[in-house]
Amino acid sequence: MFGIWIAALLFLSTSTGKEVCYERVGCFRDGLPWTGTLSRELAGLPWSPEEINTRFLLYTRRNPRAYQEISAVNYLTIQASHFRTDKITRINIAGWKTDGKWQQVMCNVLLKVEDVNCINLDWINGSLEYIHAVNNLRVVGAEVAYFIDVLVKKFGYSPSKVHLIGHSLGAHLAGEAGSRMPGLGRITGLDPAGPYFHNTPKEVRLDPSDANFVDVIHTNAVRLLFELGAGTINACGHLDFYPNGGKHMPGCEDLITPLFKFDFNAYKEEVTSFFDCNHARSHRFYTESILDPDAFIAYPCRSYESFKAGNCFHCPKEGCPTMGHFADRFHVKNRKPNRSYYFLNTGALSPFARWRHKLSVKLSGNNITQGSIFLRVGGATGGTEEFVMASGTLNPGMTYTKLIDTEVNIGNITNIEFIWKEHSFGHSQNKLGAEMVTDVSGKYGYESTFCSQDIMRPNIAQILKQC
Repeated sequence: MFGIWIAALLFLSTSTGKEVCYERVGCFRDGLPWTGTLSRELAGLPWSPEEINTRFLLYTRRNPRAYQEISAVNYLTIQASHFRTDKITRINIAGWKTDGKWQQVMCNVLLKVEDVNCINLDWINGSLEYIHAVNNLRVVGAEVAYFIDVLVKKFGYSPSKVHLIGHSLGAHLAGEAGSRMPGLGRITGLDPAGPYFHNTPKEVRLDPSDANFVDVIHTNAVRLLFELGAGTINACGHLDFYPNGGKHMPGCEDLITPLFKFDFNAYKEEVTSFFDCNHARSHRFYTESILDPDAFIAYPCRSYESFKAGNCFHCPKEGCPTMGHFADRFHVKNRKPNRSYYFLNTGALSPFARWRHKLSVKLSGNNITQGSIFLRVGGATGGTEEFVMASGTLNPGMTYTKLIDTEVNIGNITNIEFIWKEHSFGHSQNKLGAEMVTDVSGKYGYESTFCSQDIMRPNIAQILKQC
């Protein structure tokens, strides 16, 4: 009985908690669901707006290099700035202890492509320690909501024209703002933070209800302690993208050595670099996507394993979305009440975008033999290097299929080069050819077919033209 009373008292203390109230942004409790759960056992209250000192730094095409600081508290600063009420507003929100470099890069790229109000949110004073940042993002989210509310009331601006782009803790901060401002146009979560947010209620973390459209890119979605992850394992949006499976990104694995290394300080630096590399890929992917509406095509699938096995190709009849800046083009046309999970592969180095093709080769020839067949694909805007299509027993009449991710967008395919190499040595009378090659690619599963009646000796190229 005594134990039941103790448990009841503990529940009561965490469910009620303490409260602080601040002018213009309201009151904040440290009770449920903000603490007292498995993911958030420690209580914490956010600092005051004055201590955090949130700043809104505006860039436009009229001032692309030097920001104008604007404030909702003094809305005349907005009126006197280059802020345009007829333009979309994109607000870039950094996470824990971030210097803002990626925000500046993203604004630069955005303004090259579109005429928008690009605002970088600076809340560095409140984000230097992780646990403080977790608590303080509630106040900063309220500040963002207040800023948008002033735009609405003083300038007749529609919240549907606001797009919040948040990385790590900044993604949940954007969710906090969206939960306070109904009708927000879009929130993009860039690898939303995991620690203190895994499996928490939707009031605590980014959720589809926080905006008209919520898209999320996961690049380090694994548990912190067991798999070295900084991102949340939870799906958070209408569209959740998992490039390379969403856990560890190619190109980052070489930054960490085995745990048996004796130099702890050096190892700690490597672990930090490993975190940063995977976690930062999300905003690097997004920034790159701004420059190419057709890059980063993603495919609906139940798991990355199924995607790699080729079970989720090609795109359904409604097409596939592109991960990143232009994801909303798909969502507008294909609004779905349920969440969707999308997978794709990227490169290890920039440029990261890859274009997926499903190629099938129907083989012709005079004999079964042992060897390898290779293809080179040429298109209107580029071509692939020679790649292995199949190896082993080559049987005329059989069809060989392979999925590839090309480094360039080759556009509409114009020609295909086939070549084969025999594994045996000495003079051979064997001849093989590609009777038909079929390619399926693109957002809508465009199919093209190439034919030839030729059969060739080993190491002699065969050129196929469209049937």
